[in-house]
Amino acid sequence: MRSWRRGIKEMDLILGPFSDSELAGLDPAMLDLYEALLNENDHDLYQWVTARIGTGSAQPKGPQTYAGLMDRIAAFAATRL
Repeated sequence: MRSWRRGIKEMDLILGPFSDSELAGLDPAMLDLYEALLNENDHDLYQWVTARIGTGSAQPKGPQTYAGLMDRIAAFAATRL
């Protein structure tokens, strides 16, 4: 539910479908990382995702801790464009 009720609608539309489709397939460590990611600021998350899908290449890509998960979220989001 936290994936669908974010602070900005853009992140609802990115994280909501990702969680509906992908969370069941994540291992426990990746689920813990996803839970930590949900505590990050939505505006930061949006910049990190868009930087990875090529619409904001000059934007920061976020902490290295989240790199693999953010790449996966961005790839999923890119398929929905």
